[in-house]
Amino acid sequence: MKLENLRIQNLILDPENARQHNEQNIKAIMGSLEEFGQRKPIVITAGGVIVAGNGTVEAAKRLGWLEIQAVRIPDDWTPEQTKAFALADNRTAELASWNSIKLSEQLIELEEADFKIEEFGFAKEQIAEDTKPEEFPTFDDVEETSHRCPKCHYEWNGKS
Repeated sequence: MKLENLRIQNLILDPENARQHNEQNIKAIMGSLEEFGQRKPIVITAGGVIVAGNGTVEAAKRLGWLEIQAVRIPDDWTPEQTKAFALADNRTAELASWNSIKLSEQLIELEEADFKIEEFGFAKEQIAEDTKPEEFPTFDDVEETSHRCPKCHYEWNGKS
């Protein structure tokens, strides 16, 4: 796999791209590119048609970038293999799920480190209530709790 720096103006957005990028998505990609730069290449055909990374290229254009890093699909791929790769690239990420507790904890950490989480697609509302400590349940006299010592077999209940 050979990494190339290519002029964006010479690339062609995939006219058959089944994935749609709305304004919120493009802005999130722009935020990510501004904060971190390009950390993974787009994928193109030998003719410069974008197979994976159409949203990244659109965001880079809006940021005024002139070049972007790319890799090319293998020369021996059929059009069907290329299409299957493009669909798989888009679909596999969306099939994953978030661990809401870990996500919330990490978003809180990033906010505390002065990252603007909104710039890469997260909202403060996404910080789950799950990260707040749970209240300990209270038991009153109505709630019986019986116990038995495993050694001496003494039994007692939680009533006062």
